[in-house]
Amino acid sequence: MELIQNASAGEVMGTALFFIAILHTFSVKQFQHLAKGYPEGSVGENVFHLLGEVEVVFGLWAAVLLGFLALNQGSSEAIHYLEARNFAEPAFVFVIMVVCGTRPVLRAAGAIIDLAARAVPLPKTPSFFVSALVIGPLLGSFITEPAAMTVTALLLLERIFTKTDSLKLKYATLGLLFVNVSIGGTLTPYAAPPVLMVASQWGWDLSFMAATFGWRAALAILVSTIIVTLRFRSELAAIHPPRGGHEDPIPLWVTVLHLVFLALVVLSSHHMAVFVGLFLFFLGVVSVTREYQDQLRLREGLLVAFFLSGLVVLGGVQQWWLEPLLSRMSASVLYFGSTALTAVTDNAALTYLGAQVPGLSDLSKYALVAGAVSGGGLTVIANAPNPAGYGILNPTFGDEGISPLRLFLAALPPTLMAIVCYWVI
Repeated sequence: MELIQNASAGEVMGTALFFIAILHTFSVKQFQHLAKGYPEGSVGENVFHLLGEVEVVFGLWAAVLLGFLALNQGSSEAIHYLEARNFAEPAFVFVIMVVCGTRPVLRAAGAIIDLAARAVPLPKTPSFFVSALVIGPLLGSFITEPAAMTVTALLLLERIFTKTDSLKLKYATLGLLFVNVSIGGTLTPYAAPPVLMVASQWGWDLSFMAATFGWRAALAILVSTIIVTLRFRSELAAIHPPRGGHEDPIPLWVTVLHLVFLALVVLSSHHMAVFVGLFLFFLGVVSVTREYQDQLRLREGLLVAFFLSGLVVLGGVQQWWLEPLLSRMSASVLYFGSTALTAVTDNAALTYLGAQVPGLSDLSKYALVAGAVSGGGLTVIANAPNPAGYGILNPTFGDEGISPLRLFLAALPPTLMAIVCYWVI
């Protein structure tokens, strides 16, 4: 009660809208059902279809918050609050989704995963499944998690999700993908957003991350992926792999040029002016090499960026209750508390707020970050790259799209494996 009394009206309203937005994400199916009650193409149908898009939810309620701030504190204060937010991450995710979605980058990633799949003693599709869901997420430690999510999701879309009608397999794969990407970026201190928020402040370098987080992440990813593969071995074996030899060849210089742009975007991920400038040059390259390109995924990237931007705006007023809560937890409670809290708030925001708490022990620091990445696959909002995977794979789940509840249940087993590897071992 004392916390609420000390909070400003904007903070209380922001928290209320934040939890309304979370409830909205779990209610998108109801809005889609309401849309069907209106004539096709009518305003009513379009409005409810819009409200039924998960990517729109947080941006919508963020706009309500800005309107409240403008009415309560004045338009200049609302603008000042908006300009004080850092939108580099949403912009970066948009750029990385478009770059990684090009044919040359996908072909290169597919070749790496296919090469690794040859070492897996399973039929072609199950071996690809294991390779994609192990190698892809672990690549996130080097090319960043949004890039790993985009590449892996697009490859799974082409070879798994469009080739099967089994919703059980799709949900199990989606939950596994989200969890694996969340923990797969912890081999290095710069690729996973929740690690990046604290690494420099706490002195976590490459050797620390590999020795403390990295091997545990690799073990959890490998064991979870093998379990899911064995569980769905019949469905996976029934999926015919794509026939080789019929794809138009892409010149080596085109692939290398795309990979160079990808590397430059990753290296400049914290400098929006730089990677946006690189992206504009990249669009020129795509235009010149259009005979080797597919349709750019601009719409999907923009929707995901809008989702993350709304999360940034709403997340900026949650410090008043999150920071006191985190500071009162023991290491064990902090680990499981951050795992649970991650499901309802972006894990990077959670670790950032935790880094502002003075006097955290080394064990508490580990517990906070390990919990944040362990729970990063439970919901769409738990980890910044998740909306990218959601946007790519959602159309294959039918008219109603991905169910938040079924995603949560599908992500629980690999999340429990991550908990075992991060906290029990």
